[in-house]
Amino acid sequence: MSRKKRGRELGLPFPGTPGAFNTITDIPGVEVGFTTLIEGDGPVEIGKGPVRTGVTAILPRGKEERLRPVWAGFYSLNGNGEMTGTHWINDAGYFASPICITNTHGVGIAHHATTKWMIRHYHEQFANQHLWAMPVIAETYDGSLNDINGLHVKEEHVIAAIESASSGPVAEGNVGGGTGMICYEFKGGTGTSSRQVEIDGNTYTIGALVQANHGIREWLTVLGVPVGKHLTEGAHMKQDRGSIIVIIGTDIPMLPHQLKRVAKRAAIGIGRSGTPGGNNSGDIFLAFSTANPMELPQNAPARLAMDYVNDEVFDPIYEAACQAVDESIINAMLAAESMTCIKPHGTTMEAIDHDQLLAVMRQYNRM
Repeated sequence: MSRKKRGRELGLPFPGTPGAFNTITDIPGVEVGFTTLIEGDGPVEIGKGPVRTGVTAILPRGKEERLRPVWAGFYSLNGNGEMTGTHWINDAGYFASPICITNTHGVGIAHHATTKWMIRHYHEQFANQHLWAMPVIAETYDGSLNDINGLHVKEEHVIAAIESASSGPVAEGNVGGGTGMICYEFKGGTGTSSRQVEIDGNTYTIGALVQANHGIREWLTVLGVPVGKHLTEGAHMKQDRGSIIVIIGTDIPMLPHQLKRVAKRAAIGIGRSGTPGGNNSGDIFLAFSTANPMELPQNAPARLAMDYVNDEVFDPIYEAACQAVDESIINAMLAAESMTCIKPHGTTMEAIDHDQLLAVMRQYNRM
């Protein structure tokens, strides 16, 4: 199946300057991989299917031979969801693992499998030092389209997603953990975008990747246009039942408290497409920086130094983060393919129609 056009390719005038691929992998060293599971059809039989799920893996430092910290900040707008490893991120300001995103009931196996991959990949360090793994695993619920209670995500699927991670273009829509997701009552899924920012004569990148599974139709807004109030066919929800995971990455040197502030801006980014952050939605965000690579504290000297940018230059950074998150959500919806629901069985979760969307945008002179 050919790739559907992304927002900018359709002429949507998103602000800001993206990187080469307009993806989170525009950040040097960042890799993304997927395992997508689509099997079976018909009414749900727990343990048999239909299966519409998967795993998304983000490797902030790629597959480096040594395990090193990734500086980070975490923020939860609405905590009806899960992201592991965040207690230590809040206290220490870093994590040291791949990031994996899957469905709600796949968190445990994803944690187990990612730990197993780390022990294998960083064998010398784990064998000779008292290291422990606290991987970052996040989730959103795909039970309307997937036999989520069948626990179809297995260890090998998680490891395959990590091993498949690469730089360059990133697939969107019905891929990886985003396979069975719904966004503003259209088919949702995985989306990504990036922005370039100049600081003190140097060009840096801010990238976002989302697993979009949130919102009700009447909220949907695209570049300020109330699209959801026009494209009402198939909309019936009165309450948000989904979630969104946002991962923001950058190569800008930042301290952990600055990264937490960047993570907070994901709330503004998701709000641009209309959501207020519903009660039943897990709106959970992580920001990381690949700058300041150094050894794990266990192997580091007593005195350390970090490079970081002045707080006074952050306004363009915050703006770029908001822009990248907003565009990532729209890209997720534009890339998605329609999928048959299992709850209620037989209905179809339609992908947003590009032509209908563009017609509404033209009514508001936004093309």
